[in-house]
Amino acid sequence: MDRFSFLNAAHTAFFADLYDQYLQNPDTVEPSWRSFFQGFDFASEFASPTDQLSAMANGGATVGDNSEKLQKEFSVLKLIEGYRTRGHLFTKTNPVRERRTYSPTLALENFGLSQSDLATVFDAAKIVNMQPSSLADIIKHLESVYCSAIGIEYMYIRNPKVQEWIKNRLDINDNQPQFSADKKKNILKKLNEAVSFETFLHTKYVGQKRFSLEGCESAIPALDALIEGAAERGVEQFVMGMAHRGRLNVLANIFGKNTQNIFSEFDGKDYDDDMYFDGDVKYHLGLTSDRTTSSGKKINLNLAPNPSHLETVGAVIEGITRAKQDKSYPNDFSKVLPIAVHGDAAIAGQGIVYEIIQMAKLDGYKTGGTIHLVINNQVGFTTNYLDARSSTYCTDIAKVTLSPVLHVNADDAEAVVHAMMFALDYRMEFGSDVFIDLLGYRKYGHNEGDEPKFTQPILYKAIAKHKNARDIYAEKLKEAGVIDAGYVKELEEKYKSELDENLEESRKKDLTVITPFMQNEWTGFQQVSDDVMLKKVDTTFDKDKLTEIAKTITELPSDKKFISKISKIINARKDMYFKNNELYWEMGELLAYGTLMTEGYDIRISGQDVERGTFSHRHAVVKVESSEEELVLLNDIKDKKGNFSIYNSHLSEYGVVGFEYGYALASPKTLTIWEAQFGDFSNGAQIMIDQYISAGEDKWNNQNGLVMLLPHGYENQGAEHSSARMERYLQMCAKHNMYIADCTTPANFFHLLRRQMKTNFRKPLIVFTPKLLLRLEDAVSTVEDLANGQFQEVIDDPKVTDKKAIKTLVFCTGKVYYDIIKKREELERNDVAVVRLEQLFPLAIEQIKAIIESYPNVNDYVWAQEEPKNMGAYSFMLMNFDLVKLRLASPKAYSAPAAGSYERSKKRQKNAIAMIFDKTLFQ
Repeated sequence: MDRFSFLNAAHTAFFADLYDQYLQNPDTVEPSWRSFFQGFDFASEFASPTDQLSAMANGGATVGDNSEKLQKEFSVLKLIEGYRTRGHLFTKTNPVRERRTYSPTLALENFGLSQSDLATVFDAAKIVNMQPSSLADIIKHLESVYCSAIGIEYMYIRNPKVQEWIKNRLDINDNQPQFSADKKKNILKKLNEAVSFETFLHTKYVGQKRFSLEGCESAIPALDALIEGAAERGVEQFVMGMAHRGRLNVLANIFGKNTQNIFSEFDGKDYDDDMYFDGDVKYHLGLTSDRTTSSGKKINLNLAPNPSHLETVGAVIEGITRAKQDKSYPNDFSKVLPIAVHGDAAIAGQGIVYEIIQMAKLDGYKTGGTIHLVINNQVGFTTNYLDARSSTYCTDIAKVTLSPVLHVNADDAEAVVHAMMFALDYRMEFGSDVFIDLLGYRKYGHNEGDEPKFTQPILYKAIAKHKNARDIYAEKLKEAGVIDAGYVKELEEKYKSELDENLEESRKKDLTVITPFMQNEWTGFQQVSDDVMLKKVDTTFDKDKLTEIAKTITELPSDKKFISKISKIINARKDMYFKNNELYWEMGELLAYGTLMTEGYDIRISGQDVERGTFSHRHAVVKVESSEEELVLLNDIKDKKGNFSIYNSHLSEYGVVGFEYGYALASPKTLTIWEAQFGDFSNGAQIMIDQYISAGEDKWNNQNGLVMLLPHGYENQGAEHSSARMERYLQMCAKHNMYIADCTTPANFFHLLRRQMKTNFRKPLIVFTPKLLLRLEDAVSTVEDLANGQFQEVIDDPKVTDKKAIKTLVFCTGKVYYDIIKKREELERNDVAVVRLEQLFPLAIEQIKAIIESYPNVNDYVWAQEEPKNMGAYSFMLMNFDLVKLRLASPKAYSAPAAGSYERSKKRQKNAIAMIFDKTLFQ
């Protein structure tokens, strides 16, 4: 079939119009047509424009004696496009394996060319920024650009300007580095540090886990060059996340961590702080440091701590980065550069990577582009890469956001640095993600005690004979006359001498010193124990100022039209405050935000549907009916000192919770909130909750004030819309790690949120928020409750008038309180009192004890809950509440949190409530 037969379907005039458009603005023409017209221009000297257009309209028919030449020009264009599109498949990027073969190849014959054409000069060379050149020279250029030590994927990018920028950038120096002698020596110096550090540890700490970088040591000079180059481009802060492989090397040779402390960690010494800190393994710890570059620029470096759960830290560093950008550079996100270092098996296998990448362009989560560096060992734990993914490359996820990918041979240190400089330039130019796939190997097993030959005997025979990147590069520099024969030995001895001195010094110390991460952001904050967490905090707020805030957030602008339901909601809020003095939940919440903003705190909320709220109660953002213009009334508060930001998230829990944890980690003066659509949806973020939120302070000495709002309550809506699984959160509570609350009044929620910011310490706060109580007439508070009150960890029964008459004392938490008092009123039982535990951790034992002692005639103590016996707070109460013996009133133990049947669910709830008032009923 004629390759130009598609042209027969259109009239000559169509081509003429399209060609005119191309001449005026090439970027407005579809890329395939643009390429076609570029080739057409190259051939313009061979025929008149009219004849050429006629030839195109006739499917490329013969035009005089030059038609064969014209056809060959188009063949060369197709060859160039072939290299751009598929050249990465034929690169020399694998240092220890033969690459898989792909077809069709880039052989001339596949493009209608032959060996006899090699000497022919083609104008098509102009498309790769060459003068008219022979086909042999064009191919030499294409091989150098696309098929040497760097293979690049980018032709799927849909933005023509981005494509053109990449094409032009690659054509410079044939995509080959041209570094000065000093630059080459610095690359060698950093390679030597990388190699010598690992060798030193391997000999001094035989068999100890260190997750060495050996096989990908060129990552060190690449990161070094990135920091130096980024500082020159105006970057002031650098936020990095990486897992285990090479982490200690990066800490020592990039972040400047004192190797004395690293050696102390290897020696297993105890920590100098044993009150708030249990520590973590050495290859999980983070560091913040300042660096002055070779040109005198200063840059702040942050390597976030992380657990063994791979790729989780990627979400955290994006949150840290955004917090830093919002605080210090709101108009120039380029000033803070995030870099995520991945493993090849992890980036391909962990779903959170997709969640994070989908944040890259979203208003609430974008960070101006992340540089992704994959330490590609070609093996995950013991799993061969052929068993670890279905995609061609581990980095194929980059195509989700149309990000370019550079595949680089880790043995070619200059190419690796060159690729990193491309990545930096791309990020700074377009504010978008870019990926580097550093293809190397892993010298030893997953850890240094493993035997890799068990699973990859052939590969590890090859690796055993393979020279390291430093020695390969040193030979290259010797041959080029850049260094002499003794240069490397001198470098190695000097660096090893420094390590020996630091090892000797470290062994004179009894304890290991751990420097807290991002300590500058936490100046003025203290770490505290649970007794301080229970101290009362002044959360009162001037009533007149409160009224001013209420006025602002209950009045819509009169010159804009809103849908009637929104107008009714906002007007109802106004009546609540100014006429009825009965505030529902959303007024307590919104007024908490408003008051904190006047005191200088920022508010950030994200989650699915948070702008209006899952249950259509919040409406923090209202939209003009005709234009969908967004109004945030909280940001209209007079004389506010803080800002209010609220973002509907994409459909992610794991990634978004990690992001918000990172945000709170870097911005302790921002009330950072994540709200689940339903409470148990937080299950999707369980790793973040287990590894970061509940244990971060204990493992890494990091405080964090993230608030999680988890809608919880049994309204007969099925298993997935009832329970936030409070038993899981309570099981993780110990010592001083977080707050757990289940409030029943708007005022208590108001004071809880204010307390979160008014302390000089930060703890994660888990709040089991209501659904039914959002509009329950009994669950209201007064303006005075907000202005003059305080957070109540425990609320005694306000309706009891004669405590001596009480025989049964019921303890409960949350929404079930209202179910119990409703039943009490029906039965007219004046011998039953109900006490609410509004804060479940830490338990206010002294307050509870005082309440118990105030009821002198009680002989029946009950723990009541709507959750099944094996869920909810009951097991926690058994472990932590020993003041009295509690009788349980709850549904039986079940495997699912709630019944799917509306009637069955109601029956179970009714039976549980009945147990409170009838001791003869039991499960």
